[in-house]
Amino acid sequence: MFISTLDLFKVGIGPSSSHTMGPMSAAYMFREYLNSHFLDQIKPTWQVCCTLKGSLAHTGKGHATDLAIVMGLHGYLPTELSHLDIDVLSASLMKRGRLILDNACTLKFNVVENLIFDKEETLSQHPNGMVFKLFDAEGMEQHSEVYFSIGGGFVNTASEISALEAPINMQSLEAYPYPFDSANKMIAMSISSGLSISEMKQGNELSLVKNKSLAAKELDRKVTEVWQVMTACIQRGLDVEGVLPGGLKIKRRAKNLYQMLQSQPELSNMNDYLCAYAMAVNEENAAGHVVVTAPTNGAAGVIPAVLYYFLQHENGDDACVHDFFHTAAAIGGLIKHRSSISGAEVGCQGEVGAASSMAAAGLCAIKGGNVKQVENAAEIALEHHLGMTCDPVNGLVQVPCIERNGFGAIKAYTAASLALRGSGEHFMSLDNCIEAMKQTGLEMSIKYKETSLGGLALSHTEC
Repeated sequence: MFISTLDLFKVGIGPSSSHTMGPMSAAYMFREYLNSHFLDQIKPTWQVCCTLKGSLAHTGKGHATDLAIVMGLHGYLPTELSHLDIDVLSASLMKRGRLILDNACTLKFNVVENLIFDKEETLSQHPNGMVFKLFDAEGMEQHSEVYFSIGGGFVNTASEISALEAPINMQSLEAYPYPFDSANKMIAMSISSGLSISEMKQGNELSLVKNKSLAAKELDRKVTEVWQVMTACIQRGLDVEGVLPGGLKIKRRAKNLYQMLQSQPELSNMNDYLCAYAMAVNEENAAGHVVVTAPTNGAAGVIPAVLYYFLQHENGDDACVHDFFHTAAAIGGLIKHRSSISGAEVGCQGEVGAASSMAAAGLCAIKGGNVKQVENAAEIALEHHLGMTCDPVNGLVQVPCIERNGFGAIKAYTAASLALRGSGEHFMSLDNCIEAMKQTGLEMSIKYKETSLGGLALSHTEC
């Protein structure tokens, strides 16, 4: 099993990696298939339709899935939007009734008529399904494709997801020098090799590249860029006021909280700052602005808040940033491989829980923890998110999502501290904890897995 650090940490837009970034990528993939196979056949009277299934249908409006589909079909990808005015672009695209493919080839796509939210049927392979179809002028189907947004912005076709033994595409373990696919193997390989988790992860990242020195510099550059985007996101969120979009009239609070901490430092503490930083990111995410999946958008604030606090308040060295990310990615890869990071699949334990586990591991590592302590930190953080539901009010990534990232960051810091004060020996292994998360997710009612059909989503009072 191998999943790159740069696949887990991707620059994109809010509010959701599985409901916004994934669908946008799927729509782009369908557009590219039409460009490759149908340009010589398509007439202006032909049309494209997209049907959203399961969780995408239930909470797609609140997660801007409709806008994501429109952007993808018009040729935009999440990674390309960081320098654009998304509000202006979206307003323009939503009004169009046509798609322009390569060579000025056009066909119909009306958002009202051709984008369908099917809340009755969920596809068996995954709750986040999308069905794209191409119809000719007589209404005859010329081509169809099914995609699944499996969490963290990752997308599979129907044929790909049916062939999976886990929620990611498998790659040969023999291709990598440190092919751990469990936490137990990770510990054993670290001890036998004398390398840290971060060093093994980087070795795997670079193993398929011929020019190792150039590749190492490029990897470092890309990880640095990811951190720069995260830092900018925190700082933007701490500088903006106002009401978040979506109809709940939720006020941004990060700026006011941060100003209070600055004006009364004697009354502030670590928990306050972690919440301010995490909430700043997730308020930006809720506004549909640029964030980094970490490992998802709904959990995007946990990891940057933990690292930012360490660097700003504990005199952390910037040189530790890469070790933090590679260690966190190793844990995130295990969770994704052995369970899921999709709220629609296992609830919020797979999003904020995974992010907290990753952050705890990264923090423990850069604070000098050995491999057993790092694994312990990851397990502690994940264990105390088990059973957490995903029940966003009105399908928006706001309540309880924004505050929940602050608490995920607090748990991560606490887990790392506990692990560092221990020997690394502990009762429950990370592997067993991940398995418990998977089973809990399988047994969790669909009402609590990003459908807004239960829990807090049905418990708020309209004013």
